[in-house]
Amino acid sequence: MPGIDKLPIEETFEDSPQTRSLLGVFEEDAAAISKYSQQLFQAMHRIYDAQNELSAATHLTSKLLKEYEKQRFPLCCDDEVMSSTLQQFAKVIDELSSCHAVLSTQLADAMMFPITQFKERDLKEILTLKEVFQIASDDHDMAVNRYSRLSKRRDNEKVKGEVMEDVYTSRKKQHQTMMHYFTALNTLQYKKKMSLLEPLLGYMQAQISFFKLGSENLTQQWEDFLIDIGTSVQNVRREMTGEVDVMQKTIEDMEQANDLLYMPDPDPSLVPVNRNLTRKAGYLNTRNKTGLVSSSWERQYFFTQGGNLMSQARADVAGGLVMDIDNCSVMAVDCEDRRFCFQITSFDGKKVAILQAESRKDCEEWIATINNISKRIYLSENPEEIAARVNQSALEAVTPSPSFQQRHESMRPSTQGRPPAARASSVSSAGSETASPAPSVLYLDALVAPNTPIQFDIISPVSEEDAGQAKAAGLGRRTNPFGESGGKPAEESEGSILHQLFIARFLGCMEVKNADSSDVIYETMRQILAARAIHNIFRMTESHLLVTCECLKLIDPQTQVTRLRFPLSSMVLCAAHQENKRLFGFVLQTAEGRVDGQPIIVCYIFESNNDGEKICDSVGLAKQIAFHSEMDRKATEKKKEQDKAKEKQQEELSKQKQIEKDLEEQSRLIAAFSRPTPLATGTDGQSLVLSNSQSEDSDAGVEGREKGESEA
Repeated sequence: MPGIDKLPIEETFEDSPQTRSLLGVFEEDAAAISKYSQQLFQAMHRIYDAQNELSAATHLTSKLLKEYEKQRFPLCCDDEVMSSTLQQFAKVIDELSSCHAVLSTQLADAMMFPITQFKERDLKEILTLKEVFQIASDDHDMAVNRYSRLSKRRDNEKVKGEVMEDVYTSRKKQHQTMMHYFTALNTLQYKKKMSLLEPLLGYMQAQISFFKLGSENLTQQWEDFLIDIGTSVQNVRREMTGEVDVMQKTIEDMEQANDLLYMPDPDPSLVPVNRNLTRKAGYLNTRNKTGLVSSSWERQYFFTQGGNLMSQARADVAGGLVMDIDNCSVMAVDCEDRRFCFQITSFDGKKVAILQAESRKDCEEWIATINNISKRIYLSENPEEIAARVNQSALEAVTPSPSFQQRHESMRPSTQGRPPAARASSVSSAGSETASPAPSVLYLDALVAPNTPIQFDIISPVSEEDAGQAKAAGLGRRTNPFGESGGKPAEESEGSILHQLFIARFLGCMEVKNADSSDVIYETMRQILAARAIHNIFRMTESHLLVTCECLKLIDPQTQVTRLRFPLSSMVLCAAHQENKRLFGFVLQTAEGRVDGQPIIVCYIFESNNDGEKICDSVGLAKQIAFHSEMDRKATEKKKEQDKAKEKQQEELSKQKQIEKDLEEQSRLIAAFSRPTPLATGTDGQSLVLSNSQSEDSDAGVEGREKGESEA
């Protein structure tokens, strides 16, 4: 006999529209079998009734023939030949009546019992399981819908626990009911053949037994045929028994393996996230706008097909195109009324879809899968292997090496030695365990002035000035991800020992009033995200964020041209969002640029594929390395100044010694001139005596001459 069609029990947990469509085919087949079996049962019941009627009629005929001799006929009442003949006929008919009674019993046991059991037990079991499965499926849909509408507030943990328990119970009940329903439908394919063959086999065997009493010629002709049919029925029965055992074992294994998957939001440590997928399918809630402000959510089955995202309702035969996800952008979004939401934006930014997953794991897997498809990895021969290599390369690109960490572990200052501002920045970037109380309106106004303009594009006032200067100087050179330019080597990157590359998308920037705490970054994030939602701005510019010890650079991933440059000396604060870890921002302060002389403080907000806290830690490490480098530079300069002062002091000492030596020589010369000399005689023979003034003048002339000689 040909193979038996079966429903895949392994796909019952996924409950995809394809499985439901195949289930519908089996249900139509079961309905057709039920209708045909009812007609066959009626026909066989007529045979059985006719045989019973024939047996009763034959027995009545035999009885009437036996009572012939007891009849009192007015004429010919003593006809013994007639009575003897009728007695012989009565004996033969009585034997035939016994044969017909045996045939009726055989028809009841071999023909009517199998088809009656199939009709009353097997077909009714299918109908009962169908009703139970429909009820379980409706309960599961109601439980999932109720779970999807859970609020994000923490004051309803009891309700959340009840809803999650309801989802677990309903999902497990639906899965188990569906597996037993599939098993019953698969078993029905075997019982269908047996329910048709066994009654016919019993009917023919009963007829042959009946005819054997009168004719031996038909015995050999039917016995071989019936033996073959009986052997086939036994083989089908053995095959059905083995298949039932296998399906029962599969049900037990799947119940044990899928126990964790019954929970709507399983523990990520027990069920890890697979980020190397290039195909994914499952149920998601999609948001549809019903008005200017209002919206509704609809649960549909979504699946990826090549570079397209498809959706399919449960009652549909085939899926429909939602959007092209080649070169698209996907990110997790924070919806007010739903959790685990993500947004897909087409490559041209004209089409946006907001979807909700059942769990955080499912949400992250959908985002990773769409990211892999947007890079067209699915076109390769081994897409999952290439996706794993790409993700591993990205992880290595943003993870410091162990030698680098050991090299700079000693350079990290302790928490006690940090200033209060640095400690506040570190705490804000790492994310505190206890949330701070909600700031007041006056406090928020002190952080960001109301009606402050927001800039959503990648060009900032600082970068416009730099771009103009670069264009005027003809310095439009390319820069690779390590900060090296194509025209000439970047001096600031050659001496840097830190190079970390991240993928970041620019959300916006705005001017703020102060940078005393990380609240200014949180308030800026809130205002920028709110403004993007109000004005329907979903397009973001993706760049490579390069962190070095001197600055932060935003590099175009296509052209490798530096878009923006943020000096670390101007960066005063960096922090990540407390809930959405992909959001981070930093504050830059410039000392000049305003007319009144006040510094300009600008807050920049970004979204990254990585953890924002990791980027903030990298920026903090860069500032620490820059701080230690600056301290070393100042120490070196101070040492040079001390050496220079020491040399100058040595020169002064040597000059002083020379002066002292000259003074000693001068004293010796003065002493030599001050010895007594013979008196001068005049023209008249008298002696001349020099006056004191003349002697002093002569001494002064000698000293001046000696001083000039010493100076020469």
